[in-house]
Formats: sequence, C-alpha cells, structure tokens
Amino acid sequence: MRTSLSAALSAVLLVLLAVLVPFGALSAWVDLELDDTDRYLAAVSPLASDTEVRETVAGLVTDEAMKHIDLGPLQDTAERFLHDTALSFTTTEAFQRAWDSANRAAHEAVTASLHGNGGQAVTIELAPVIEEVKQQLVDDGVPFAGQIPVTETSITVLSADRADEVRSSFHWLRSCSVWPAVGTAVLLVLVPGLAFVRGGPRAGLTAVAVTGGGLVLGAVLLRLVLAVGRSRVLDQVPGSDRGGAAAVYDALTASLRTTVWIVLLAGAVLVVGGAVGRVLAGRRG
Repeated sequence: MRTSLSAALSAVLLVLLAVLVPFGALSAWVDLELDDTDRYLAAVSPLASDTEVRETVAGLVTDEAMKHIDLGPLQDTAERFLHDTALSFTTTEAFQRAWDSANRAAHEAVTASLHGNGGQAVTIELAPVIEEVKQQLVDDGVPFAGQIPVTETSITVLSADRADEVRSSFHWLRSCSVWPAVGTAVLLVLVPGLAFVRGGPRAGLTAVAVTGGGLVLGAVLLRLVLAVGRSRVLDQVPGSDRGGAAAVYDALTASLRTTVWIVLLAGAVLVVGGAVGRVLAGRRG
C-alpha cells in the first residue's frame, strides 16, 4: 500500500513539475522581459548586425523605393545599386540608432497589441531607415535619390490573427507574474526535504531523483512550446519579412532557450545524483 502511494505521489510530482516549469518560465519572461522596454531593446538591439535582418531591411527599402522610380533600361542597375547602398547602410551607427528607435516604437506596438482588444499586428517601422538611406544617396549625388519617397514600410513580427490568438494567454501569464517560478523553486526544496525528514535518506534521494525527472520533462515541454510558437508566429508572416521576423523571435526568446538548457542540466544532475545516492544508501543499509 505504501509503495503504491509513493508511486502515485511521485507521478503527481512529475506531472506537476512538468507543467510548472514551462508555465513559470513563460510567466516570468512576460513579466520581466517582454513587458519591460529596456529589456526588450537589449534583446533586439544586437539584431542590427544580424545578416537576416540586414537583408530583409535592405530588400524592403529597395522594393518600396523602386515602386516610385522609373529609369527605363537602367532600372535593374539602379535597383542593384540601391540595394547595395541600403545593405551598406545597415552596417553604420546611423542604422543602429534608427533600428533602436524603430524597435522602441515596436515595443509600444507589442504591448498595445497584447493588451488591446484585437486587430493590431506587431510591426517594426522602417521609415526612419528609408529616410537615412535617401539622405545618404542625396549626399552622394545620386540623380534619382530625390525621387525616393519616405513611406510607411515595415517588417511584420506578429500578424493580427496570431496576436489575437496569444492575447488571452499573455493576459493570464502576465497576471501570474513570477509566482509560478517561485512556486516551482519552493516545491523543489520542500518535497525532497520532507521526504528526508519523514522517510529517511532513501526516500529523500528518491524524491530528489523524481524532482529531477520533473525538471527534465518540464524543460522538454518548454522547448516544444517555443518551437511550436515559432512555427505558428512565422506561418502568418509575409515571406519577405520572414527572415527578419524569425531573427526577432529568436532574440526575444533567447533567455527562454537558455532556461531550457539550465533546467535540463539541473534536472539530469538531480536524477543521476538521486538514483546513485539511493543505490549507495541501499547497499550501506
């Protein structure tokens, strides 16, 4: 009877931790990173030097500009020149400043979309980048540069449909704040501690191994959630924006992927340590 009860409690603990780990990580991420402008900018600012982002920005700037330029037989040459100029601009400090400014505004769009009632896509506006490229071409004396319009051109990071899908989950995670993560930590300490006190070393070490298994399962589940979320978010992003959107998604979730590896390693250590310790304790007994 006691063995059956212990097995049932172990199963409950495994399931509980497997759910709490991704839930706690996601709620803490929403509260501490996604909702905080400075942390958001710290995550996406380095993307100014990302190859996918640079290519996406240069392509969008070029495509938008060439819609309003007609140079006859020189059209293709002008397009290549403009693309190379835009791509070169993405290596400058001016682009870094424009990128940071655009993403500060984008973070406002993120929070507005996720806190709002629906219908709002999340985009990164590239008009400041177009303005900078245009000014550089004008300064270089390029004849058609003055014809380049500074219009609203953006990278779609999250479509309106996907924003509507995640909004309720976002509200739920945000209201929970860091408490699920705190609860997970308390559970990791409390359960093995009580097992040691009530059942002795072997019971305590068994509990350690079980909590480790729960962490491993939770880490795997969190990784699956991130992979599925990435696929669903990018599925609704226009093809021309997908490279940049993928880079933004990966940058914003980098801390969560790090959490996966930390939790996975900690869980594996607890499983091995608890199992080996229980065997040694049994031999001594």
